[in-house]
Amino acid sequence: MIRILLADDHALVRRGVRLILDSEPDLQVVAEAGDGAEALQAFRDTPIDLAVLDVAMPRMTGLQAARELSRRRDPPRMLMLSMYDNEQYFFAALKAGASGYVLKSVADRDLVDACRAAGRGESFLYPGVMSTLVRDYVDRVRRGERVPGQVLTAREDEVVKLIAEGHPSKEIARLLTISQKTVERHRANILQKLGMRDRTELTRYAIRAGLIEP
Repeated sequence: MIRILLADDHALVRRGVRLILDSEPDLQVVAEAGDGAEALQAFRDTPIDLAVLDVAMPRMTGLQAARELSRRRDPPRMLMLSMYDNEQYFFAALKAGASGYVLKSVADRDLVDACRAAGRGESFLYPGVMSTLVRDYVDRVRRGERVPGQVLTAREDEVVKLIAEGHPSKEIARLLTISQKTVERHRANILQKLGMRDRTELTRYAIRAGLIEP
């Protein structure tokens, strides 16, 4: 039996995914979470083998939670569940430690196979990406080239997410336990790295990067 933690901020999505998984004799959802922070708490409270994480969730995204889980002493296997058929999210999921990437639009077809593959220690990627992105990624790694992924650091991602959600610098400083001056420095560095000018452009980036939902 593969014990599963399911994290998605939409209760209806969780209910539908749970029905798919619990109908299988070898899969069981033992914990649910509405965001990445709740997922980390559930991992501490409940023994699990596999975490199925939505890419974009409030407070802490699935990608951010995956990075945190991958640092644990005995991390679970992880699958990213996403509505985005997007190269950036795919590579970010791999870098975060996920062993699979499943599109919500075909979850009823692919998710069970993905969970079983993860349980065997294998990777699962939706068919459309297998023939192109994986080959390209592996080739680049072998050549020692930089691969596509997150442009920003994990801390900068946190700052972008909070800026995009409308928090002022003072509030961001309080939430991240850093100085307001450090927040402003992060903001300047982020804008320079991304070649952007204002919060509106940062918000668009945050949506594309899966840090917040549209």
